[in-house]
This record gives sequence, C-alpha cells and structure tokens, in this order.
Amino acid sequence: MEKWRSLELKPIGVIHSPYHSRVEAPRQGCGREEISRVEVFKEFEEGLRGIEGFSHIILIYWFHRSLGYSLIVKSRGVFTTRSPDRPSPLGLSVVELIARERNILKIRGLDALDGTPLLDIKPYVPTIDGEGSYQS
Repeated sequence: MEKWRSLELKPIGVIHSPYHSRVEAPRQGCGREEISRVEVFKEFEEGLRGIEGFSHIILIYWFHRSLGYSLIVKSRGVFTTRSPDRPSPLGLSVVELIARERNILKIRGLDALDGTPLLDIKPYVPTIDGEGSYQS
C-alpha cells in the first residue's frame, strides 16, 4: 500500500450553522440568506490576515455525518453529483464573507451542518475560479 493511501487531515476550525440535521440543510447554499459562523481555531487566526479583502471565500470541510457511499447516486456516478456521501467525504462551498471578528468569520450562502470540521479556507478569485476562467 502506498504511503499516500492513508491521509491524516487536521481541522483548522469548526462551522457553526443553523442546520442541525441533513433534513434541515439546503441542497446547495448558493442564494441562501442565513448567516453562519466559521470559527477558526486560535492557533490559526494569524492565517486570516487580509481575508477581509475578499468578498467571497472557498471553504473546504469534512462531511462528518456522511453515511458511507455508493458509486451510483440516482443512476449517476457519485463523482457527477454533489452528494455528501462519497469515498472521501470532502465538501466545498463558495460563500460570501460578511465580516471578520478576530478568529470568527460571518458568512452567507452555506449548506454545511452545524459542527462541521473545517479543513481549509481559500480566497475566491473570480478571474481564476469564476465561470469563463477556464479554456476548453
């Protein structure tokens, strides 16, 4: 077995949202008005310096309530869906950054459950991440 087949991920924070169950959570966060909070652990707070300069950020998180997975979801391959039940249950959301208060980010447009482990944050850069930024 290759070394990379076993990975260790370290959360950098936790997501606090109004959604406490999978039934409550929207299918997608885009267009949602609810405000959620991203708590970045204190030891990583300095890594937020300058984040206020971005209107949107990308959150990468662990679907901690994943129910296992099937490679076929509603007659499609799991990798062609946004299902949280996947072989590596990683979630990704582009959210609007409303405010930063030290190690807490207030955001809008999220579909993650309350208590979701946060793995990483990246700035959303429209010229790189937006539609039309990729050449065919």
